[in-house]
Amino acid sequence: MIKLFLVILICVQSSWAFLTTQNNYAKEIQILKSFDISPTFLKDPIFISMQDRLDRYRTKHFLRTLEAGHVFVPILTNMIAKSKIPKAFLYLAMVESGFSAEAKSKTKAVGLWQFMPQTAKNLGLKINRYIDERRDPIKSTKVAIKYLKFLHARFGKWYLAALAYNCGEGALSRAIKEAGTDKLSVLINNKKRYLPEESRMYLRKIITMANLSNNEDFMTENNADHLMNRGNHSSLVTVKVKGGVSLQKIANSIGISSKELKNYNPQLKYYFTPPYKKEYSIYIPYTKYLQFTRNYKSSKGHRIFYTYLVKKGDSLYSIGKKFGISYQIIKDFNHLKNNILSLNKKLIIPSTKPLFVKYIVKKGDTLSFIAKKFKVKVKKIMEANNMKNTFLRLGRKIVIPD
Repeated sequence: MIKLFLVILICVQSSWAFLTTQNNYAKEIQILKSFDISPTFLKDPIFISMQDRLDRYRTKHFLRTLEAGHVFVPILTNMIAKSKIPKAFLYLAMVESGFSAEAKSKTKAVGLWQFMPQTAKNLGLKINRYIDERRDPIKSTKVAIKYLKFLHARFGKWYLAALAYNCGEGALSRAIKEAGTDKLSVLINNKKRYLPEESRMYLRKIITMANLSNNEDFMTENNADHLMNRGNHSSLVTVKVKGGVSLQKIANSIGISSKELKNYNPQLKYYFTPPYKKEYSIYIPYTKYLQFTRNYKSSKGHRIFYTYLVKKGDSLYSIGKKFGISYQIIKDFNHLKNNILSLNKKLIIPSTKPLFVKYIVKKGDTLSFIAKKFKVKVKKIMEANNMKNTFLRLGRKIVIPD
């Protein structure tokens, strides 16, 4: 009886292994078809060698990269799904930037989708002293989708759109003309070299990443099943705030640090929203939206600028260095026509980091009194000063978080 049970168990396990393998193979074919690529691509020698080299280190690296993108991956996944471009284009961003909005190449390509400055501007993304929308997770993804659709309309196949995205429209057009065909196996042939090496490997990398992520066996074996289903809901929500508002003010209203809020808004170069804007959209965690609607009051004033009196020997450059910002921003804020400064001139300096006030404890002060005076919670003051209790020593200097 026991022997019969073992035989049945082995048969069931073998059948399940066969079914899961077949299921993974079917998904691989589906990914290829979505790119207009023939299933024969799976026989490509270089592609096969890439699969063979997926050792433990690279496997772990892939999963770490996927995990590191937990904030932005759901956004990209949802936007790509709604756009009706191949879903595997998600892994174009993975290959380009490792899902890091801060990624920057040697050739000055920036962001999740690695746009060059001029390409970004041509596509409608703004780059100025205060923002770089190539790092904006939503705006840059909208533009990437729009550009990929344009490339598809021009070249007629999704794999050609991907190649053009990497090497440029002109380079791909020349390669097709030289090869006399737009057939993928010819264009990425390592002997013919119609395209640069990076472009020849580009699709192979994207498809390898897509296959790994869609391989149920691989994801289950590495306890990464949760990574396959987290794209159902966006992790961030868009809210509108005034221009020139400190991120600290917004962060305080939702109970997070300004640094964390800045991480959700990598398009901002500083810890404030662009000045001279009536409104500006930023991103906050979806789970914090209710808190924002209840606590954030845009009408209340909030100091986000320093005032600085020009001293002897000062220059715009030295003042900018002192406060950690470009002298051009100081010049812009103060409407200066040139770099000449007059002694005792008052300049407005935008804060580039959370502001803190130092307060000297006076006779009769209590922590609750000081907290009320500065409109800050007692707990926040205690945390900022590493206080274990509410006892205050006369003359002590304490930091008041802004």
